[in-house]
Amino acid sequence: MSFLSQQPRLHGPALLLCSALASAAFLLMGVPAGMLLGCMLAGVLLATQDMNVQVPAPLFAIGQSVIACLMAHSLHFEVLQRVAGEWPLFLGIAFAVMAASALLGYWLMRSGLLPGSTAIWGLAPGAASAMVLMAGDFGADTRLVAFMQYLRVAMVTAIASLVAHFATGVAASPEYVVPGWDVQLAHWLHIQNPLHAGLTLVLVLLAAWLGRILTFPGGPLLIPMVLALAMDNLSPWKLELPGPLLALAYTALGWGIGLRFNREILEHAWRVLPRVLVAIFALIVLGLLIAGSLMFFAGVAPLTAYLATSPGGADSVAVIAVGSAVDAGFVMAMQMVRFFMVLLLGPRLSRWLVLRLTSRSAA
Repeated sequence: MSFLSQQPRLHGPALLLCSALASAAFLLMGVPAGMLLGCMLAGVLLATQDMNVQVPAPLFAIGQSVIACLMAHSLHFEVLQRVAGEWPLFLGIAFAVMAASALLGYWLMRSGLLPGSTAIWGLAPGAASAMVLMAGDFGADTRLVAFMQYLRVAMVTAIASLVAHFATGVAASPEYVVPGWDVQLAHWLHIQNPLHAGLTLVLVLLAAWLGRILTFPGGPLLIPMVLALAMDNLSPWKLELPGPLLALAYTALGWGIGLRFNREILEHAWRVLPRVLVAIFALIVLGLLIAGSLMFFAGVAPLTAYLATSPGGADSVAVIAVGSAVDAGFVMAMQMVRFFMVLLLGPRLSRWLVLRLTSRSAA
C-alpha cells in the first residue's frame, strides 16, 4: 500500500495534480478530447493505488448532459438536409460499418474473455464517450468498454492523421499558425452570447435532472440530446457551451470512468489486448474498403471518403476534417448518421447477440 493511499486528505489534491499534468500533455500533443483522456488516465492511476475517491452522481450526470449537447450542436440543418437528400447512401454505409463492428464484437464475445455485451459496445463505431456512457445501461463493463473505445479512437485517429498528411502534403493548412496561450485562453473563456450560454446551462441542468429521475436505458444521453436539438434548430436561441463548462464535463466523465478501474480490470484488459487489436484492425480495413467503393461508385474524393467511413469518434474525425482539404459536411453527416444508428439499434443488437450466445452455450 502506497503512502498516498494511507493519506485520505491527499487523495483529492493528488487527483487534481495528476489530471492537470496528464491533460496538459495530451492537449500539447493535439490529442482530441485531451482533457477527458487526461482525467481518465489520472483516475485509473490513482484507483489502482487503492485511493478512495468518488465522483458525485449529480456531477457525473451533468457531464453526460454536456456531452449530449455538444453532439447535438454538430447537427445543423445543412447536415440533416444532406442526409435526407442522399439517405440510401448514408444508411447503407452506416449499416455496413455497424454490422461489421457487431460481428467482430460477437467474435470477441464467443472467446469468453469479455463479460456480457462489453465487446459489442467496446467496438461500437460512434462517439467514444457516448458509447461508454450508454454501455453501463445495458449490462456491459464500462471500464473495459472505455479501454476498447479509446484504444480504437487512438489507432483510428493516428492513422487518419497520417492519411490526411500524405493525401494533402501537409497536416493542416500551410497558412495555419498555432495561436499563443493568451489567445487560446481568451478564446476558451469567451462567451459570444451570455443569454444563449445561460439558457444552455439551464438546459444542461434540467436534462441532467430528468436523465436521473427518468430511469430508462440511454436516458442520460438521449434526453439532453433531444432537448438540445430542439433548442438549437427549432427555437430562436442557440446552444453555446463555454470552455469552463466543457472542462467540467470532461473532468467529471474522465474521473467517473477512470476511478472505476482496479488492478484486476487492468490485468483483464492486458489479457484481451491481442484479440481487441485484431478486431480494431479488421474494422479499420473494412472502413478502407468502403471508402474505396465510395470513390469508384459515388465519385467521392479519396480523403473525404476515408474520413467519412473511418470508424473513429465523430469528434476526433471532425478535428482532422477541419484541418484538411475535404468535404467536411459530408464527413460529419456520415459520422452522425452512424452514431444515431448505433444509438437506436445498438441496445437491441447487443441484447440479441447476448441471447444468441447464451442459447448456443446452453445447447
